[in-house]
Amino acid sequence: MRRPFMDTPDQLTSLDGQQYLVLRPTGPVAELYEREQDAALHRADVPHPHTGHVTLRGFFEPERREELAALVRDWATVQAPIEVTVEAVDVFPAPWQIVILRLARSASLVSAYASLTSALEATDIRRLGELSLEDWTFHLSVLYGKTLSPEEWQALATASARELADPPSETIHEVELVSYDGGVELAEVIRLGG
Repeated sequence: MRRPFMDTPDQLTSLDGQQYLVLRPTGPVAELYEREQDAALHRADVPHPHTGHVTLRGFFEPERREELAALVRDWATVQAPIEVTVEAVDVFPAPWQIVILRLARSASLVSAYASLTSALEATDIRRLGELSLEDWTFHLSVLYGKTLSPEEWQALATASARELADPPSETIHEVELVSYDGGVELAEVIRLGG
């Protein structure tokens, strides 16, 4: 059974009307994610994703979800499976205060982001928090420490961040288009075909 990415009422309410295109690791990257999240949650009881995921894009198209889904399906038919490799446990510093698993910029991950950008540029689909490929840090968010004091955050960041000597890697063969509507998370799983 598919585990939701977000599962608390506050998270679901804050995401209402939004859509996200994500990769869901299920192998060695997912195993590292679970270990790191458990360790971080023992250090700080703060909001966090329910399941590890790599966000490729965020959207705000509550009235045009089918149009967005059609674009993603077309993109996915020519997109090859995507390799993800974790190179470090890292953080986004204040004001975000997020513990992350930072990903290497694999050729397939960079290509997927770039080709998705090209597909979206021909549309007026509203995108959320989008950065250029050069500025984007590929990652999985482990936990959200925004509510921590500066001292608590610094302790968590120091205890968490490190480079990995043996980086786990896996190839992901599908994407999920996740939508939030009325406090419910909906998802369409789309196979990558390239």
